[in-house]
Amino acid sequence: MPGKRSRVTYPTLKAGRAMIRTISPKAGRIIFGRCSACTVRSLSICGALDQADLAEFERIARNFQFAPNTSIFTAGQVVGAVHNLTAGVARLYKLMADGRRQVIGFALPGDFLGASPSYRYSFSADAINAVAACRLSREAFTHFIEQRPRFLLRINEFVARELMQAQEQMLLLGRRTAEEKIAAFLIGWRKRLVHIGDERDIISLPMNRQDIADYLGLTIETVSRTLTRFERERMLVIISGGVRLLDSSRAEALAST
Repeated sequence: MPGKRSRVTYPTLKAGRAMIRTISPKAGRIIFGRCSACTVRSLSICGALDQADLAEFERIARNFQFAPNTSIFTAGQVVGAVHNLTAGVARLYKLMADGRRQVIGFALPGDFLGASPSYRYSFSADAINAVAACRLSREAFTHFIEQRPRFLLRINEFVARELMQAQEQMLLLGRRTAEEKIAAFLIGWRKRLVHIGDERDIISLPMNRQDIADYLGLTIETVSRTLTRFERERMLVIISGGVRLLDSSRAEALAST
């Protein structure tokens, strides 16, 4: 049974974690270039743009790189820009009044961050590993949308997906055992990796165990003990940078409980 969540400071992220692979044939590299050559274009909001609109999108976008464990934006800041991730993984979180942290999600290549109905970011986003993103000023992006109403349909798809992910996290934080929560996280994360083209047997986990604990509402000790138990029971093997599932059927059964 999970214990009370720790209020201690969080361990420093280890540098050098492998980047999440995308559909790019040169996985692991941050590749910049024209929007038409973007390896995650089909996964992102700009996948619905024709060549003329894509050229304008490219004109107003700027390519940014974020080193591991650096801030992309912080809750409470005025929304100055939106971000379309093209490589790497970002941690999304909120800090509670008592100093505890609640991780609310992990962003992958193709995900769109920073769109908000208010003028301030409602959550923070940090780079877990090396992250690359197309960055657009809020003013330029708003003007771009206003001239292209059909583009709102694509944005609505992303909003609906974010809502579904939020609902899934609510289920994870509900009345489930630690084993069920962690199995559900691994299966759900594997599905997201497959969606971006990473179909390896290994489930890459660039986030650390404290991140997973703060996402699932557990302690880091509970996450570590549960993963070790899963390995002892031969459901998975813990490897550097992730896990390899040995018994997917059992993991999926636990995840669906």
